[in-house]
Amino acid sequence: MTGPRLRPLADYTLESALIAQGAGTVAGVDEVGRGPLAGPVTAAAVVLDPACIPEGLADSKTLTAARRESLAQAIKATSRWAVAHASVAEIDALNILQASHLAMRRALAALVPLPDAALIDGNRLPADLPCPAQAVVKGDARCLSVAAASILAKVARDAVMDDLARQHPGYGWERNAGYPTAQHRQALKTQGITAHHRRSFAPVREMLHEER
Repeated sequence: MTGPRLRPLADYTLESALIAQGAGTVAGVDEVGRGPLAGPVTAAAVVLDPACIPEGLADSKTLTAARRESLAQAIKATSRWAVAHASVAEIDALNILQASHLAMRRALAALVPLPDAALIDGNRLPADLPCPAQAVVKGDARCLSVAAASILAKVARDAVMDDLARQHPGYGWERNAGYPTAQHRQALKTQGITAHHRRSFAPVREMLHEER
């Protein structure tokens, strides 16, 4: 009888392979915030220093908030990094996939100088990236640079939602980050739709239809 299978730890294998092929610098890119009903979608791009990689990098979803904050500080202190957003208006105009790709492009483009290659979390590459790139399914659990990007993106977006929660109390954004929890859905019914809600998302769109 065997025990539970352990999840493999993220490592630097894919980055090292690209460096061996001639890429001087490799960025990991990830986004957070596709599923919420409110707030921006946020992406980060990180070029780790192979000689100074913070210990404990992992998919941000597996870490506590305190651990993410600690690692975010370590990443910023030892790496080249950038964070970018796509707004609620852009999400509604483009759709959430294209808006998340826009945030990824912005994050990569904000790295100066540009990296020679990028590892992008997911199974689709955004169009018009500023450097050659490779899509990596579950990249945030496999690649250290993508894990680092997932941490920075999550911490940055949570900070945005904390600020919006202070401006719009009652929706629970400081806890649910805009995701459709029971509290958030109830607040939508009792307090209404804010300027930070994604009108193209079904629960919000249906409420708007009912109001009309």
